[in-house]
This record gives sequence, structure tokens and C-alpha cells, in this order.
Amino acid sequence: MPSSASRISRGYTTALISALLLSTTAILIRILTLNNQMPALVLALWRDVIGASIAFIAMAIVKPALLKIQRKDLVYLIGYGLILALFNGLWTLSVALNGAAIATVLVYSSAAFTAILGRWLLKESIDWVKILAIVLTFAGCVFVSGLLDQAQLTANLIGILTGILGGLLYAVYSLMGRFASQRGLSPWTTLPYIFAFASVFLLGINFAFMGTMPGAPVHAVDILWREGSLGGWAILSALAVGPTLLGFGTYLVSLSYLPSSVANLLMTSEPVFTAITAYFLLNERMTGSQIGGSLLILVGVVFMRVMEGRRSKSLQPVEEIQPAAD
Repeated sequence: MPSSASRISRGYTTALISALLLSTTAILIRILTLNNQMPALVLALWRDVIGASIAFIAMAIVKPALLKIQRKDLVYLIGYGLILALFNGLWTLSVALNGAAIATVLVYSSAAFTAILGRWLLKESIDWVKILAIVLTFAGCVFVSGLLDQAQLTANLIGILTGILGGLLYAVYSLMGRFASQRGLSPWTTLPYIFAFASVFLLGINFAFMGTMPGAPVHAVDILWREGSLGGWAILSALAVGPTLLGFGTYLVSLSYLPSSVANLLMTSEPVFTAITAYFLLNERMTGSQIGGSLLILVGVVFMRVMEGRRSKSLQPVEEIQPAAD
């Protein structure tokens, strides 16, 4: 059995790799919604459809045994898929309304939500280390998003509320990933099923809001995105494979090693990665306050990692949940 310190190191490494992969999500979504005029909810649907298809094919080839699930887990996976559908829909809409950088930051309001819900539902502890890390990362999110600008807040209240609600659903998604680990479900078993169920729910959401809200298709035929170019479909496929499958997959793996509140706080490094990538790919520039906010996020993550590492060395090893065999 790996030591406590070893498990924490694996968890932190996996979570940071996930954050790096996921940091490209908002940029690719922004390109598709802005440059390719793809409706946000249609994008969320096809992202999950392509992701689920590739995941099932890959698992069937590499390790078909991972696709076997028990009947008792089916209802749970359907519910998990519903949460993923709502989160993906709101997250994609937030990118369309707020832009890549602000949307990425707003979703990490989930750090506080995750810590509170984790304490309530999973009995995870909230000590001064987590509280300080939450304060630092939340303050960083405020500076990066520009929420201190009253004019910006008033002009884009719907967009900001969409982003924060997406953060709440991200927190629920994180907790359900932790529950899946406790149920003995491998992350690579969970992934294809929740994306498949999310696709079904998103199809219904597209029809339900057709022509009535921003980001929804105007006509049923728009769901097929017939206007999409070959390059647009290539970007969409890259989005489904890279940040979606590998990003979410490595995040689920990290939840096998770390409490959901810790994993979610580590993911707050994603806005920093997004800003760096956007600088080189989209020629975006960060203001002084945004750079300062990014540093606050990094300080919060590094501080928590150092304190958790010291604590693990001072405690006797205890039996922990083991990740399901791959």
C-alpha cells in the first residue's frame, strides 16, 4: 500500500496535470463560439457526444472489463451524468458570455462550495490551512475576473451569475467523483458512462430551450451544426479528446487520492495556465490586478501543498480509499 505522503504526491501531480489540460478548454470553446459561431449548448452537446464515443471505443479496445458496471451503480451514474450536463452547459454558456479568462476564474468559486459541501456530506475536515487557501484563491479569483469593477459587474450580471452557478455545479461534480471512488468505481469506468448520460440530457436541454435563450439553437436542424467547417469540427474533436476526456479523467483519478476540497483547490491553478496559453495563442494580455490575482491563487495552492505534506509526515499511516484497479 502506498504511503500517505506518496498518495498525496500522486494526487497533487495528477490534479495539476488535469488543471493544465483543462486550461485549454475555455480557449477552444471561445474559438468555436466566437470565430465559428457555434451555439454554446450545441457545443456542449457535441463535446460530450464525441467524448463519450471515443471513451467507449478506447475502453472496449484497451480494457473492456472496465465497461462492466453493476445495476446498483446505474442510477448513480445517471445522476452523475445529469450534473455533468448542467455543469457543461452552464460552463460553455459562461465562456460565451464572459470570455475565456473570466469564465475560467468564476468556475473556481467552486473551491468554497466544495469545502462546505464536503464537510456537510463527506465529513471532510475544514481546518485553518484550507480556510486560508480558500481565502487566497477566492481573492485571486476576484482580482482576475475584475469583479471589483462596478461597471463591469452591472453590465454583465447574468454572465457572472452563470459563472458562479457553474462553480456550484462543479463543486457537486467534484463530490460525486469522490463518492464514485468510495463506491469502488474506476475513474475510467465512470468517465464514458457519465458523458454518455450527459449527452442525452444535453440533447433534451437543447430542445427545451430552443430559440428562447442565448446559446441555444434557434431551430432543431441547428443541433447538427451543418454550418461547421472541417476546421471547426477538428477543433471540437480536439476539445472532446484533450481537455474533456483526459482532463476530466485525470481529475477523477486525483479524487481517488485526495479529498474533494483539496483536489478542487488545486484545480484553481487552471486560470493561471489559461492566461499563459491565451497570451501565446490569442495574444491576450493580463492587467496588473489579474497578474496579482493569479499569484494569490498560486500561493494558496503551494501553501496548502506544503502544509499537507508536513502533516502527512507527522501522522501515522491510516487506511485510505484505494483507487480501483485500472
